[in-house]
Amino acid sequence: MVIAANAAVGKRWASHATGILAGLTAGGTFLVGALDLGGAGLVQAGPGGQQAALDGGIMVTAALAAILAARPVRERIARWLPIDPDSPVHAYALVLAVILFGTQLATTLFVDVLGIDQTLPPLGVGDLFYSETPFLIMALAGIGLYVRRNARGAADRLGLVRPAWWQITLALAAAGAFFALIQGADWLSHQWTPGIASQVDKTTAHVFGGLNDPVGIAAIALLPGICEEILFRGALQPRLGLLVTALLFTSVHTQYGLSFDALSVLVVAIGLGLIRKYTNTTTSGLAHITYNLLAGIGIGSLVGVAVAVELGLVGLAVYGIWSSRRRIVPAGELVEPSKVS
Repeated sequence: MVIAANAAVGKRWASHATGILAGLTAGGTFLVGALDLGGAGLVQAGPGGQQAALDGGIMVTAALAAILAARPVRERIARWLPIDPDSPVHAYALVLAVILFGTQLATTLFVDVLGIDQTLPPLGVGDLFYSETPFLIMALAGIGLYVRRNARGAADRLGLVRPAWWQITLALAAAGAFFALIQGADWLSHQWTPGIASQVDKTTAHVFGGLNDPVGIAAIALLPGICEEILFRGALQPRLGLLVTALLFTSVHTQYGLSFDALSVLVVAIGLGLIRKYTNTTTSGLAHITYNLLAGIGIGSLVGVAVAVELGLVGLAVYGIWSSRRRIVPAGELVEPSKVS
């Protein structure tokens, strides 16, 4: 359906395609919630969950998504987000974003996600691969690879470029800052909400316990860092904006439930979005990968060394940004002053 939206761009029947795609997707989502509310057993809230509330949340989400089929609604949204209200791709991206965020929010609110995750088998490298590659596939389909763009055009649209040395340094410094932020949020969580923090620790240890060898740590670092960044920062952020994309990114990390950890993920998502906005997706991806690597390895007793390295990286990044800005010739210097008549 994403490919169909791309194929409809610029066609006379683009508006009809937008309505059909939005209607089918929103209608199908509503039907899932309605059938489950009637006892079909399509979606399970699990022990301690609120099944009726979950189904209601899915249905409300579908209704909100269906409203986006109306062009006047998209015109209003375009005042706040960098979308083209006439584009079937942008319209369908909005529909999918609403459905993703709404269903994930309903799941977080009305399902005991932490409890359910502890009953599932630990993730393996294969599980991680199959859970992350759909993000990459959706990103490539969404920007119209080989439908509206060739490989070079797709890379440009996604912000995948060769980074400058200072951008690499910035990514490494940002990863260290993200790691410190997450550790601080985890400490606060244990101090202020020890019950939730304990559940998050148990869930995290169980879900990722099968990935604590070198291959598993490398998979945790690379797969989410590449696939999630290409979708969220590369494909979605230029159309849905930084904040909306950060909220979507946070919503897919349901393993943290409602906790300080989830809030810290939102802050990190905003940080990655800022890196993407002012540099490129390659740099934000490198920051994401490096953070995941730090989280997988841990720094243990090397805190002092880590702080020293972080300060050095921050200094280099600041110098690199300053020196790169100095090389930019002000636009006014390129224009010959005109005489005032």
